[in-house]
Amino acid sequence: MRNNYEAGRLNLPFVGHCTFAKAPACTDWDKIDADVAILGVPNDMGTQWRSGARFGPRGVREASTLFSFGHGGAYDFEDDKLYLAPDQCRIVDVGDVDIIHTDMEKSHRNTCAAVRKILQSSVMPIIIGGDHSVHAPIIEAFAGQGPIHILHFDAHLDFVDERHGVRYGHGNALRRSSEWDHVVGMTQMGIRNVSSSNQENYDDARKAGSDILSVRDFRKLGTQGVLERIPVCQSYYVTIDIDGFDPSIAPGTGTPSHGGFQYYEVLEILQALAVRNGGNIVGIDLVEIAPAYDPAGVTSILGAQLLMNVIGYIFHARANP
Repeated sequence: MRNNYEAGRLNLPFVGHCTFAKAPACTDWDKIDADVAILGVPNDMGTQWRSGARFGPRGVREASTLFSFGHGGAYDFEDDKLYLAPDQCRIVDVGDVDIIHTDMEKSHRNTCAAVRKILQSSVMPIIIGGDHSVHAPIIEAFAGQGPIHILHFDAHLDFVDERHGVRYGHGNALRRSSEWDHVVGMTQMGIRNVSSSNQENYDDARKAGSDILSVRDFRKLGTQGVLERIPVCQSYYVTIDIDGFDPSIAPGTGTPSHGGFQYYEVLEILQALAVRNGGNIVGIDLVEIAPAYDPAGVTSILGAQLLMNVIGYIFHARANP
């Protein structure tokens, strides 16, 4: 969102290299100089049904160019605020984790190491998956950064422990995260209908400190009611499975589930949380976007738009506590 007009180049969305929001690329992970680092994790080996989320990072990056006209920020007339101003938030795109096909263990190690590189530079990581299995090594990288409360938007609980030896698929992600000492609780929102989790998984999640809300619970409570149920914590981490949204607005995913969130329901909670806690959201992952199932590309656009807005809210709150 830098102001490029004075440089004599219009730099329209369909021109140039396709980094996230047309931000500068950073290929040296020992020299990340920014406020936010965008990292792709094109791994969908944890998928149980339709694959394709490995192309999520490319899809979201391409969609994000729609919002990168170089205005030097994004003015929101409803809030009467300028978000993503250059003096508030510097974004770089650090590329993708090296994924080793069929080797989930090594791919997860590479993911954890990449996120740690970003954190060592005191930069906020924004990760684009990939299926939800990528969440587990991301949270592992935050060891020593706690206490952290996880906000989880999803149609599915993802709290399966182990089936046939599988512990790191996309149905295990939040279970694995809950096992780390630096994770002190979870608010899991949008959970609904039939899924891979059974009653025992729900019981285990609640014992681990999870507050589980369906979409209908969410709507009964409203934004303020949901916000009041999210405990005050030193730091928050947000994991967004795109199938938490209704497939009418997000069809491009491997496991669509009807009855999901609309756009502003999720956005308003994240904005309210950023304002309440002075922007103390320390990381975000956006997962399960599979562009091949959405020829119109609206799912990738939804993901890019959501990330751009939330980044803006976080860093405006940090600049204006």
